[in-house]
Amino acid sequence: MINYRDDINIVALGGGTGLSTMLRGLKKYTENLSAVVTVADNGGSSGILRREMNMLPPGDIRNCILALAETEPIMEKVFQYRFTEGSLKGQNLGNLFLAALNGIFGSFEQAIEQTSEVFAVKGKVLPVTTRNVQLCALYDDNSIMVGESEIVQACKNERKHIKDIWLEPKNPKPHGKAIEAIEQADIVVLGPGSLYTSIIPNLLVRGIPEAIKKSNPKVIYVSNIMTQPGETDNYNLMNHIKAIEKYLGEGIIDYVIANNQLIPDEILELYLEDGAKPVEYEKNILNDKGIEVIEVPLLKILDDTTLIRHNSDKLAEVIISIL
Repeated sequence: MINYRDDINIVALGGGTGLSTMLRGLKKYTENLSAVVTVADNGGSSGILRREMNMLPPGDIRNCILALAETEPIMEKVFQYRFTEGSLKGQNLGNLFLAALNGIFGSFEQAIEQTSEVFAVKGKVLPVTTRNVQLCALYDDNSIMVGESEIVQACKNERKHIKDIWLEPKNPKPHGKAIEAIEQADIVVLGPGSLYTSIIPNLLVRGIPEAIKKSNPKVIYVSNIMTQPGETDNYNLMNHIKAIEKYLGEGIIDYVIANNQLIPDEILELYLEDGAKPVEYEKNILNDKGIEVIEVPLLKILDDTTLIRHNSDKLAEVIISIL
């Protein structure tokens, strides 16, 4: 068992469920933990609040706050509650809570800080930028799509393959506290999460790649267990790394954490039918590139589902053991 560490600073960049899953494990080992979260989401409850209230999308922020919270289980259930009928159908109570604080304080940053205090968050949750940004993608057929949710749908439904990706407005100013966190980091973790819609959007914010290079932390990429239909069809681990390096720069990633646990046949079959398959890798090729591959059994199947996730406790143990 690894001891609690108060001598290291960890910054995790990402979004979606992958980031919050990992944070649940890391908070058991240190409070010197910052989640830097993409704010390009424009779908669902977050997208509605973003459009109607001119605020940053709260969904990924909310999930990270809860992942780092020290609160009663009932409070988490309340904060995650989604209305099922009436004019609030589809809205999430936690998102509305953040929207209310955004209105009270006139600042989304203040809304996050106040919510973090209410839920006794261990660490910090930081938007990568406070600018209102949209994610844009150029596909290999030279068509362009604007909006994260639209990009995801085009990838999945039309099997469009992403050639390039950027934010509008381009090179938005970063959140100052996100830069500060990276400059103080001993470890920067990229992923797990959607390659083009959770991880790379953080690297499109002005100054983020430069801050990582300047502070020279140990940089870890947590490989996805499965490819994503449309977005990363037939991508192996090296394909993922090359895509990240296009926006981060080469020679920055020091370690890759990869799952080596076999997926049960009945669950694997369901993923294959959906167009996803395990992310394959050749350890020697990655080692030749100067990247150390750490192979670990990380598979977790969510209770009463067939959904594959990373085991947050095992993943956290590996990350902490690197320093």
